[in-house]
Amino acid sequence: MPLLVRRDFGVIRDGSKKELKGAFFELWLYSLLFVDSFRYEQFCPLARATEILGHRWVMLILRELFVGPQRFSDLRRRLPGLSSSVLADRLSGLEEQGVVTRSELPPPAAATVYELTPDGRALEPALFALIRWGARFLTSPAPGDHVEPDWLGFAIEAFARKGPTPARRFEVRPYSGDREAILRVSGGPDGTHSFHDDLPVDASIQAPMTVVMGLMSGAISPESVLTIDGVQIEGDVEAVSDFPGLFEMAP
Repeated sequence: MPLLVRRDFGVIRDGSKKELKGAFFELWLYSLLFVDSFRYEQFCPLARATEILGHRWVMLILRELFVGPQRFSDLRRRLPGLSSSVLADRLSGLEEQGVVTRSELPPPAAATVYELTPDGRALEPALFALIRWGARFLTSPAPGDHVEPDWLGFAIEAFARKGPTPARRFEVRPYSGDREAILRVSGGPDGTHSFHDDLPVDASIQAPMTVVMGLMSGAISPESVLTIDGVQIEGDVEAVSDFPGLFEMAP
């Protein structure tokens, strides 16, 4: 006997017309969850922002686009648990709002990518503020939690100390599984900044992303980091003692 899946993941058996009508009505209601049509009846910029950003997955999609232009398949890989249909719906809504746009990569890539518009990029200060706020609720990763090493770039920017910092240059190579990012950060009288040149660094730190965050916050001391499996430091090992001083990040 055919089965129909209900919104509460129960099942009803095909039978009377009344049951069928009820099942299709619930499926119709479920489809409404993926329509960006709600509006708060308030004349308030926070209400407008919440209408755009308040849907599930939207902020995480935007986080990925702050990394750089992404193909649809890239977003699917980097956001496990997000279905193709919901991703397509969220991207469509962000395009309609003028936050995201599509462009075509030239050959040999010849692919369609999604990227932020100027209005989308204007969210950056709020994104970093939310990262700083969210960090106070961040505990150890749960089994199966997904991690992209280049997410550490957001933490570096969000927690960069604004005042004078140790005049050091570091290459940071966070990794998770077989994925690795290469990030560069420096300190000095004008504070902490990311940089993208190939000039020499004082030390290169290769470690799991969670270990680097622990080192940044002071939860892991520079003296003990070398005793952790999977950590490799090249260059001036003593320079690593200055690394936490580049950041304002409570342990």
